[in-house]
Amino acid sequence: MIEVRNLHKSFGGNKVLDGVNLDIKKGESLVIIGRSGCGKSVLIKHIVGLLLPDEGYVSVEGNIINELKEEELYELRKKFGFLFQSAALFDSMTVEENVSLPLIETNVQKIPKEKVDDLVAEKLNLVGLTNTQKLKPSELSGGMRKRVGLARALITSPDYIFYDEPTTGLDPIMSDSIDNLIKELNEKLNVTSIIVTHDMYSVKNVADKVAMMHEGKIYFKGTPEELITSKDKVIIDFIKRTEI
Repeated sequence: MIEVRNLHKSFGGNKVLDGVNLDIKKGESLVIIGRSGCGKSVLIKHIVGLLLPDEGYVSVEGNIINELKEEELYELRKKFGFLFQSAALFDSMTVEENVSLPLIETNVQKIPKEKVDDLVAEKLNLVGLTNTQKLKPSELSGGMRKRVGLARALITSPDYIFYDEPTTGLDPIMSDSIDNLIKELNEKLNVTSIIVTHDMYSVKNVADKVAMMHEGKIYFKGTPEELITSKDKVIIDFIKRTEI
């Protein structure tokens, strides 16, 4: 479980987080929405320990992030997988090399190549990309690149997966495919999924709960249906802007 309590963060004179409180339950699929610049990415960076708060704290499984020593934080981060918006693949590497990179980097002792190969094949199969190991990213479509990025996020068998705008730049059919994959993985692997998106169709498709950020706080948390049927003006305006 992830607990965010009274989280404050400013950059210069700009207050980005102004008392954020949020609970993310184990196995939950939580979508975080909000206008650009509302603090979604800053919040995620606090959860994974890339930023430390001015006030308040984040707790992951009882571990308060800003109280952990460097080596303790390193160990905790092994529980996290991250799918970047652009997939962030290394073009000079094959699919196999991209996917295996976190596994190699997070293990001090050398892993037998046979085991690495097996794990890469397993994760690629999980995301529907069997027998793509030797391809280069330039040979893949945008949707396939996202899936490779997701296989890489899964390679260390994380408990938490963070998705940064997973459907951005994809056509509607491929977006639905990625949404369905997120749901399928959540059920199969019993992971906790935290999805940052502007795509309201994805909100309806993948979310157990939705958290909407506004003016540095969690303005709303509830089900997708509660969000869509809300009579709150701020919520209605946001949904209209995203063309649901």
